[in-house]
Amino acid sequence: MKSNSEILCTGSVLWDVIGRSASAMRHGSDVPGRITRLPGGVAMNIAMTLVRFGMTPTLLTAIGRDPEGDELVNSCARLGMVTDHIYRSQDLPTDRYMAVEGANGLIAAIADAHSLEAAGAKILHPLLHGPLGDETTPFKGPIALDGNLTLNLLEEIAQSPAFARADLRVAPASPGKAERLLPFLKHARATLYVNLEEAGILCQREFKDSDSAAKGLLDRGAVRVLVTDGGNSATVGNAEGILTQTPPSVLVTRVTGAGDTFMAAHIASEVSGASSDTALNRALHAAATYVSGETPL
Repeated sequence: MKSNSEILCTGSVLWDVIGRSASAMRHGSDVPGRITRLPGGVAMNIAMTLVRFGMTPTLLTAIGRDPEGDELVNSCARLGMVTDHIYRSQDLPTDRYMAVEGANGLIAAIADAHSLEAAGAKILHPLLHGPLGDETTPFKGPIALDGNLTLNLLEEIAQSPAFARADLRVAPASPGKAERLLPFLKHARATLYVNLEEAGILCQREFKDSDSAAKGLLDRGAVRVLVTDGGNSATVGNAEGILTQTPPSVLVTRVTGAGDTFMAAHIASEVSGASSDTALNRALHAAATYVSGETPL
């Protein structure tokens, strides 16, 4: 395995169990639909999109040495990801995520990432002690981090010399974990990817649109942010200014993983040298294509 990996995807890699129905749903609904099981998790979703953009992501995560884990690792490798540095635990089961989606969007979801949380800093061993880097020769390049990592581990990453030269791209796994991004709110090398609700949680106020949310995060000390608001708008903001675009209008057939697709497409575009305007446009179109169901599940 080369030490000069293109990009590291650090966080949850698990099995997604998704139930989708074409019917609008409410509490207690019992409707026909389809149930699928696919490789998922924030880090995995980002990695899959990066592969579609021609990049080779390296996964840093925890996966059990159970049959589900073996199947998951093999699936990652077949999809074109580097799996050499995954922490494989004898004692921890492979994590899972379960969601129900209706015609009116995400109804409910449960993320069981307990094994990733229990593994803690063990997943970072290749970055702290080689071969991907260490404190004296830190990894140079983009690292995608997700909020399924514990707050303690994210705080460690934010302060560790092993990450001092990395381009950190950070996203919460869900609004419920948005506060885990606080260690990166004023981090000089971090770009935060959040939706409108998550921006509000970090700023402890409500925002009416992505533009005001981006400005709010910058006022709180963030160096660079990308804020999405579903099909309404998306904004990138930094010290140089604010750029807002509107995504293309599409028929939404799925939502789980849309934010991860947006983030990965934006990273891949910037790595390829695209301008801020072009990168945001490509990311919005990639996410729109994804939610419309036109990309492979």
